[in-house]
Amino acid sequence: MRKLSMPGLPRMAARDPREQHRVASSLELFFDLVFVIAVSQASQALHHELTTGDPGHAVLAYAMVFFAIWWAWMNFTWFASAFDTDDWLYRITTIVQMGGVLLLAAGVAEAMLGGQWSTVTWGYVIMRLAMVSQWVRVAISDPTQRAAALRYAGGIAAVQGVWLLRLLLPAEGQFWTFWVVAGLELLVPVWAERGRETPWHPRHIAERFSLFVLILLGESLLASANAIFGAAGGGARTTQIVMLSVAALVLAAGVWWIYFSTQSVKLLRDRRSGFVFGYAHFFLFAAVGALSAGIETELDLLTGTVAASQSILVSFALAIPVGMYMLVAWLILLRRSLPPLGSVLFLLCAAVALSSGVLPSATVLACAVAIALAVAVLERLRRDDGADERRGVDAFGLPREY
Repeated sequence: MRKLSMPGLPRMAARDPREQHRVASSLELFFDLVFVIAVSQASQALHHELTTGDPGHAVLAYAMVFFAIWWAWMNFTWFASAFDTDDWLYRITTIVQMGGVLLLAAGVAEAMLGGQWSTVTWGYVIMRLAMVSQWVRVAISDPTQRAAALRYAGGIAAVQGVWLLRLLLPAEGQFWTFWVVAGLELLVPVWAERGRETPWHPRHIAERFSLFVLILLGESLLASANAIFGAAGGGARTTQIVMLSVAALVLAAGVWWIYFSTQSVKLLRDRRSGFVFGYAHFFLFAAVGALSAGIETELDLLTGTVAASQSILVSFALAIPVGMYMLVAWLILLRRSLPPLGSVLFLLCAAVALSSGVLPSATVLACAVAIALAVAVLERLRRDDGADERRGVDAFGLPREY
């Protein structure tokens, strides 16, 4: 193997996308740990702003912070799928990115609650510039991927300059220009991949996205645990708090059940499906990340931390993430595999969850029942499909082709 000039540094060549037994590395799992902190900070800030500030601003600020978290994580994941060499320089560069995530996490509260975005921006830029160095290394090492790697490196670096220039604007200008610069970020991979496609591994990508869902669900389970701890402490409405904790567990289990009810690797067929899969997950991830904030606001309502006059607002803080998750999960994961009746029933459950906020006293129960019924629909169809497969027909009753 041809070596670069630095000792112990192999050539960073593209990995085989058909590689057998490709799983997440220990470095990738270590990398994910810092995102646990960032997601937790974003969820806590969303919870605080929903109950004490402007709900509209809370949602937009959460979307902005979560974009930075999601985009940095996804770019690393896709790059690692194609070019992970696991040598000392790759590891150090990854650890630098982790430092950027921690800096971003440190600035989440002041960004979402105080409108001060400098710390978040610098943390994000550190992550992205580390990724630029990785793409430069690919350009040096692999002639077959050089053109795409240089486009990635140049595009990412240019956008980071725009992010930093944006800090010179007043707060309102920073807010509105965010969406423009975020759009530029999204266009870089589309432009860079227009020629030769980077050889990402479908099964590896599917596993990495599944693992991130589990990270996000950890926040929801923590919210459920907080409800249990509150009930264990005694006080008023102990029964309602226990019911909330049970419902929170049902919601987290339902999110997991729905996501893992299909093999998402089947959806990663080519470059176009990869873009759709990856970009659409922003909405799915953001909804799951916001679920814990919704549960915490419901707990605030029960314990009297939030006034009863805010009950509708609190209820929609739970109903929207649950309903949004179900809709996006159907759109990107289930739509092609469910028969028409199954899709109708699943979407009806999503609509019930989404609209349950208008009845604050029933929102928690309605969301839990809706997601449980959606899971029941999927399980019934899976059993029917298994029986149909043994009979040689598909879920529509049509003969299978062999």
